Amino acid sequence: MARSTALAAKVAPARNNVTVADAGFDYKAEAELFPTRNRNSRLKPLKYMRFPQAAKAIQFAVEELSPERLRGAYLEVNEERYNSDGIRRLYDNTAYPLLRRTAS
Repeated sequence: MARSTALAAKVAPARNNVTVADAGFDYKAEAELFPTRNRNSRLKPLKYMRFPQAAKAIQFAVEELSPERLRGAYLEVNEERYNSDGIRRLYDNTAYPLLRRTAS
């Protein structure tokens, strides 16, 4: 029983969500931001972007992208993927190291 519990603790969280297991998320790791593949969008396609720090990628995604662009985008950090909800949770996490934009 102890072995299966230890194994369960090592199972990665759902790729679309950030969980308590992500409390140790490495905001300093390199990150890649992938655009939405929505062909019906009226917006000019967003290009793939690489960031030296995940915190900067998260900041860009939440503060600079429109909600429509963010909705289909995903972030990849250390071979883990985070959808728009996961990106938002990482941004809202108390461990997020950068200053957040204040609401205007």
